[in-house]
Amino acid sequence: MRQKKLIFAILPLLILLVIPSVILASEHSTEAVDGKAASEHSTEAVDGKAASEHSTEAAHGQHINLGEVLPLYSIIPFAGILLSIALLPLFAPEFWHHHFGKVSAFWAVAIAIPMLAVYKSTAAHGFLHIMIADYVPFIILLWGLFTVSGGILLRGSLRGTPMVNTVILTIGTVLASWMGTTGAAMLLIRPFLRANNYRKYRTFMVVFFIFLVANIGGSLTPVGDPPLFLGFLHGVPFFWTFNILPHMLVAAITLLILYFIVDSYFYKKEGAKVPVEEAKEPLRLDGSVNFIFLIGLVVSVIVSGLVDWGEINTLGIHRSVQEWARDGFIIIMGILSLIFTSKKLREDNEFTWFPIKEVAYLFAGIFMAMTPCLYLLKAGDKGNLAFIINAVTEPVHYFWVTGILSSFLDNAPTYLTFFSTVLGKFYTGIPEPQAVPMLIAENAIYLKAISAGAVFFGANTYIGNAPNFMVRSIAEESGTPMPSFFGYMLKYSIPILFPIFIVVTFIFFL
Repeated sequence: MRQKKLIFAILPLLILLVIPSVILASEHSTEAVDGKAASEHSTEAVDGKAASEHSTEAAHGQHINLGEVLPLYSIIPFAGILLSIALLPLFAPEFWHHHFGKVSAFWAVAIAIPMLAVYKSTAAHGFLHIMIADYVPFIILLWGLFTVSGGILLRGSLRGTPMVNTVILTIGTVLASWMGTTGAAMLLIRPFLRANNYRKYRTFMVVFFIFLVANIGGSLTPVGDPPLFLGFLHGVPFFWTFNILPHMLVAAITLLILYFIVDSYFYKKEGAKVPVEEAKEPLRLDGSVNFIFLIGLVVSVIVSGLVDWGEINTLGIHRSVQEWARDGFIIIMGILSLIFTSKKLREDNEFTWFPIKEVAYLFAGIFMAMTPCLYLLKAGDKGNLAFIINAVTEPVHYFWVTGILSSFLDNAPTYLTFFSTVLGKFYTGIPEPQAVPMLIAENAIYLKAISAGAVFFGANTYIGNAPNFMVRSIAEESGTPMPSFFGYMLKYSIPILFPIFIVVTFIFFL
């Protein structure tokens, strides 16, 4: 009853939060048809690809750059979904558990309705683009990795002593750059939790797992984390990201040493002892066939960035043939995993669909609600977030601003925004294929700052990187209590990670 009363008290406030964005969007509606908008984008209207995507709007003089006209208040729904993720599980856990999908849909609708009403087909194209070109491949890759890794079971008497746990975290950190942070996290989180199921204090273990395996470990290759893959697609050589190895080693080794100290303290405090009856059970892997499917997933991601098979226009959204082929191949790998892995093995692995379901529902709303934020950032000094873009001038700024925004926004488009910003800063008017090698040769420190910031800072929040949420959900299913959204930040990520990021700043970016 108390939770129902709380919901009835909160929902009107949530609705009221949306009203300013509707009002301010209406105030800007005339900009959609004025001559300034038409003149500013006349070249885009005649460009071949843009003309095919926006011909109707161009014909009516209505094509606009949303980032230049959206009000700052249009980010309120995004703030709303973040606050919902942070507060509702804390104050109304029962409601949240059963209705998180509806809350996510509420905030998606809250931003979609006013934008569609005011900016019509331009907004529709924007939403379609972020869902088809960004969300769909995002969730397909997560589903594939989640499904395949859920069919691999490590049996035996592996027990979580401080040394064993540190070794597991080290292995996960290394694997993350070669099979992706999601792949490494989903492969190791269940064995890691089972190894420590006899331990009393486990929350900090999962947090450090998120820091290392789900984020910082993915720094060295484009396979490791989506923003680095975007850089690869835009001309950054595949192995160039090894230039971030010193930055990664400082952060990772510091965290591993700190973890070992903390785990040793709690191990002694709780008087933990390895169960004698399980001490001699040998380790073995079941479901090894899934490694074939896992390799197939990783190879498909790499190949999709190396070949060019043309484009397909889907509802006005241009995506390459190889991207659609990659998505289809990932789905096939997931289906094959389900076919060739016994139901009993998945049950023994405590595999359920809830974690991926939670991520799919919540991130659908997050991707929709963050659309105005991304448009405002991409507008540069012509948008209402120009004060952020204009303040970013030095490598240290790129590291921290890219990082902090990546903690709350999708780090891939955030990376791309500042990647484009730094290219415009030094190589205005030079085509990207020529500008990127020049950037690497002459101003690589800026690209290092953007890359490290986008990957490292993803560990700051549960939504900073998709595997964070999935690891948290799997941990809670296994009986490990996890901190709230703000609890994670205030108790763990800010006091632990920020000092390390400051050290990285002083060593590499000042």
